Amino acid sequence: MRDNVGKHVGWAKGITAAAGFVLLVAGCTAVGAAPRASALPSATPSGVVLPTSTPRSQFAGQQGEVVTERAVTTPTLRLAPTQTAGARLLLPTTTPRPLLPTPSPAPSPAVAATATLAPTPDGTTRTVRVPILMYHYLSTPPADADIYRQDLSVPPERFAAHLDRMLADGYTTISLYDLQAHLMQGAPLPEKPVVITFDDGYRDNYENAFPLLRERGMTATFFVVTDFIDEERPAYLTWDMVREMHAGGMFIESHGRNHASLKGRDADFLVWQALGSLETIEHELGVRPRFISYPAGEFDQHTIDIFQSANYWAGATTVQGATHSSADPFRLTRVRVRNTTTPDELSRLLALEW
Repeated sequence: MRDNVGKHVGWAKGITAAAGFVLLVAGCTAVGAAPRASALPSATPSGVVLPTSTPRSQFAGQQGEVVTERAVTTPTLRLAPTQTAGARLLLPTTTPRPLLPTPSPAPSPAVAATATLAPTPDGTTRTVRVPILMYHYLSTPPADADIYRQDLSVPPERFAAHLDRMLADGYTTISLYDLQAHLMQGAPLPEKPVVITFDDGYRDNYENAFPLLRERGMTATFFVVTDFIDEERPAYLTWDMVREMHAGGMFIESHGRNHASLKGRDADFLVWQALGSLETIEHELGVRPRFISYPAGEFDQHTIDIFQSANYWAGATTVQGATHSSADPFRLTRVRVRNTTTPDELSRLLALEW
């Protein structure tokens, strides 16, 4: 088995220099602060372009470690001026660029990385009501479970009843990518769309939720904690399970590195979380995650700035609701599903105008 990703590393000069650069480009440094000469590429007429290939180990290890590993290709990012003097914001380019080959053989299993450009906003502000269901454990809680474990646990037979009720009510599962395409470009959605999400990446998601979804031709998004998988914690998914789920039509997105709160944190820590989890998932699956579910629902505007600068597209909160706006994609609301949520109650929640 490959070395624990958590032992890999950050930038060649440590995470602090890299985070300082992200602070500069995200507009988080003080106006007039000078960039480090070693971190800033030469300017071009179209702005400053970050390298298209960076080591996977940049933010995959403990803060401050310096080690190198094979390169993983990332989409091109450009620095574009904002309306605020002295600040620059990291924005995705609108022109696809070819991926560079990795300089060393890909690990097993070899999966080619794919570049996906964010939907370019067409200038129309949209709101749409699409329930995003939030599940956690998909199992019967043990007899000695605390109130939190009990509340967050949905037994498999109840989840199966949830899925059957959604189908009977005419709902169609879509992905967060479908929702984003609608918000930004008006891409069509089915008549009664619903997004199913799971937080934390528990092993019972693979053992119980995945088969039930696949049997019904439905899809879901699983927000995983990458360090927990790397550490091979028995209650959490393994990367082999994650790869099988991804190949089976499920979507794998980021829930941070170690489920730490992202609220009130400095830029170094947020960059470590954003790029570390992103690069780990990309390394394991060959696809780059674009959505963050804030651990415990804790985040602030600084969190959004850093994750947006790392080219995430949107963020899922724990705020109750089902209406989303193209003007605020990093505050997607969700509908919490509890142990006590019956199929009838779920049907009521899905129909609410909130």
